Amino acid sequence: MIIKPIKTRIFQEGDDLFSFITHYFKKIQEESVIVVTSKIAALAEKRTAIAENDQIKEGLIRVESELAIPTKYVWLTIKDNIVMASAGIDESNANGKLILLPKDSFKIASLLRKKLQKKYGVTHLGVLITDSNITPLRAGVTGVALGYAGFRGIKDHRGTPDIFGRKFKFSQTNVADSLATAAVFVMGESNERRPLAIIKKAPIEFCDNIHRKELHIDMQDDMYNPLFSKLPKF
Repeated sequence: MIIKPIKTRIFQEGDDLFSFITHYFKKIQEESVIVVTSKIAALAEKRTAIAENDQIKEGLIRVESELAIPTKYVWLTIKDNIVMASAGIDESNANGKLILLPKDSFKIASLLRKKLQKKYGVTHLGVLITDSNITPLRAGVTGVALGYAGFRGIKDHRGTPDIFGRKFKFSQTNVADSLATAAVFVMGESNERRPLAIIKKAPIEFCDNIHRKELHIDMQDDMYNPLFSKLPKF
């Protein structure tokens, strides 16, 4: 698998996302995945706010979240069935504003894919909208897929044999988040100005239709449910 981050100019609020992407790609090969950081997708939608005080910011976090719990450092939230800090609302590289997450990252990925397929004459193409995220009890951030189109987001090993013939009962590979983590690592988290990347030769299954909830697990069935059940209600 080859991942190439793309250094760009600074994306301004209200810029056209498709025009911005196509400016940096003269051609796109079949079986590529175009990676777009959620920050510029949100800026294209003008998903920004100004928080004059902590109360306004808290209100935004609560509105953007399905569950919001204050912690020592940030708000622990659940948004779109993903555990994340402060509903993904970010102050970094925001020029004094708060940048919210895109309204619907799956829809953005799907629309971009169709337009890119037409422009570059490709059939097997993926689009991935990424953000950085935290893992409980682990330092640092990794990548997470907020939305994607054009490839299966999960690979199911259940029912297949391991090297000794024992059939897997639970094993599945989270393809979308794995790609997101690899891409976010080379795109950077600071002032690199690499909001785009292209992934080639990824061992993934390209497809026209995806199930946007294929990665979701109901909280009652989640292995972390014993922890969730102990959370205070807010």
